[in-house]
Amino acid sequence: MTEFDPEKFEDKYEHYFPQLQQAYSQAFERMNDAYDSELVHAIDQQLLAESEPFYEGEGQFRVELPADPAEQLTAVLVDEEKLTAVLDRYVDEIETELRRVFDLEDD
Repeated sequence: MTEFDPEKFEDKYEHYFPQLQQAYSQAFERMNDAYDSELVHAIDQQLLAESEPFYEGEGQFRVELPADPAEQLTAVLVDEEKLTAVLDRYVDEIETELRRVFDLEDD
């Protein structure tokens, strides 16, 4: 595990790029196994590629998404309710993976 320094997370792409890639990749694999792969891939490419992870403190992360995700997603047709449910779950998976990668999980 990588030792986590909250101050270094301010420059996350310089200090933690491999760990961020790992967390997003693991979340993608989990989601792709559980949901429609076409939808998961579209969310990954069109929404999460524009997302920004932030460290909130006390072992918690937050993933900020682009504004109006339903309007940004053009690769697949999906109703907004389903998109919201899958996207919320995906963000939860990413946040969980970030805690795992940085060994900040609650025991």
